[in-house]
Amino acid sequence: MSNKARVFTGAATAVVTPFKNGVIDYDVYGNILEYQIKNGINGIVVCGTTGEAATLSDDEHRDIIEYTVKKVSKRVPVIAGTGSNDTAYAIELSKHACDVGADAILSVTPYYNKASQKGLVKHFNLIADSVDKPVLLYNVPARTNLNISIESYKELAKHPNIVGVKEASDSITFISDLLEACVGELDIYSGNDDRIVPMMSIGAVGVISVLSNVMPAEISELTRLYLEGDVKKAAELQLKYLKLMNAMFMTVNPIPIKTAMAKMGFCRSDMRLPLCEMDESDNEKLYNVMRNYNLIK
Repeated sequence: MSNKARVFTGAATAVVTPFKNGVIDYDVYGNILEYQIKNGINGIVVCGTTGEAATLSDDEHRDIIEYTVKKVSKRVPVIAGTGSNDTAYAIELSKHACDVGADAILSVTPYYNKASQKGLVKHFNLIADSVDKPVLLYNVPARTNLNISIESYKELAKHPNIVGVKEASDSITFISDLLEACVGELDIYSGNDDRIVPMMSIGAVGVISVLSNVMPAEISELTRLYLEGDVKKAAELQLKYLKLMNAMFMTVNPIPIKTAMAKMGFCRSDMRLPLCEMDESDNEKLYNVMRNYNLIK
């Protein structure tokens, strides 16, 4: 548990960005946000990996953050993905997000440049210096080929604005070391749906979820049960939904979740290249799993 300002506990959804004819479909997006809030989600993450931030133009990125803040209207925290492998641009985007009312920012580990640990610390500290809102780091080595070291985390935890991290590394041992090293300084959130309970069992305070795009009530309930002390029931739900969680990552996120949402009538499955639709055989594999959970007929 961090001694700093906490952004949220429980489940936040890394929301998709719906497209129609090549542009953001704000009518559909607004309905998605309302569905999330109505079903008890604890936070909204806009412009994350699931939101296809990498293919949004600068104007689109800024506009959808501002739209999200206005639409959510303080009902739950809005966390804006403002990370970049260009520190100056990340600062610019982070300032904008805070200026339009985002409650916190999510800053991903720089990709492609492959910074040194010294560079990482400088990068994140400069971003945190530039804003007056809480900063969540996002460590996802599978996408960036770069891991924030424990020593770097300890250094970054000294910054008053850096309050937590979405941890999506593969090692529970590493995450345990992180929690031990930064106890009282950083809140940890699971970056993977398939390990919500395992991470909460060692001190994480919630999840930034993909599956909650279609099951906000269920994922919120899972985290709520754990936080209220019903570990057994939370673990049962973790196992109950595990096959569905895994199905949403049968290929690169957000392809499966967008395919699922289209099948359920939330939005079109349109994505921006280089992301593209799955083969029909893979669609059927996904739909079969969804049928087992009564999400579709």
